Amino acid sequence: MAAAVSALSSLGVPDGDCGSSSEEDEGSPGPAAAAGAEQRRQERLRRFRELHMKRYEACKLNSQEVVEEDKRLKLPPNWEAKKARLEWELKVQEKKKECAARGEDYERVKLLEISAEDAERWERKKKKKNPDLGFSDYAAAQLRQYQRLTRQIKPDLEQYEKLKEQYGEALYPTSDSLLHGTHVPSKEGVDRMVADLEKQIEKREKYSRRRPYNDDADIDYINERNAKFNQKAERFYGKYTAEIKQNLERGTAV
Repeated sequence: MAAAVSALSSLGVPDGDCGSSSEEDEGSPGPAAAAGAEQRRQERLRRFRELHMKRYEACKLNSQEVVEEDKRLKLPPNWEAKKARLEWELKVQEKKKECAARGEDYERVKLLEISAEDAERWERKKKKKNPDLGFSDYAAAQLRQYQRLTRQIKPDLEQYEKLKEQYGEALYPTSDSLLHGTHVPSKEGVDRMVADLEKQIEKREKYSRRRPYNDDADIDYINERNAKFNQKAERFYGKYTAEIKQNLERGTAV
């Protein structure tokens, strides 16, 4: 080795040039490095395609949501409640058909599926609900009055049992029964009816009805608008013009 080095030095070749070829071989990229670079490139392309697909899906979903929102805005305000009601009615109809096919009573099956807590809550709601929806016609008003009065009646069950034993089936009249003169009410029943009637009379006396016109008042207007104007003028200036009006009525005005 030393002889070879001395020979090269004698030829004028520097000692450092001996390893130049090996260093050049080490600096040039090999097949493994090229394969790694290609793999990283493919990975970046795959991630780019995934991001592109996600962006496309987001745009598609956004467009669909815009269309659905526009449809919802064009629907009536109570559409959701109506839709839920229709779905519930369809479920009820299907349940009735299933019960009819099995030969079961739907109302009984429905009550068996209701818990005790739900039943108590619904009963409380029914008690709080006001059944009086206002005046619709005279027949409905009369029916409400009848139902209200009958709810106040406290029947005497002992007397009812006695009458039932005494008359039997005749206690329940039919179209062929003769009712006139067959029943004499007791003194307690008459007193109870009188007390109820007095209570109704006392309640009616508390009612007041608005009367737009006073029949005893002087007519000093020519139409409804003029009457309103006169009322306002009297309210603001009546105390100042009372004497003038009295003088005009007596004919002693100066």
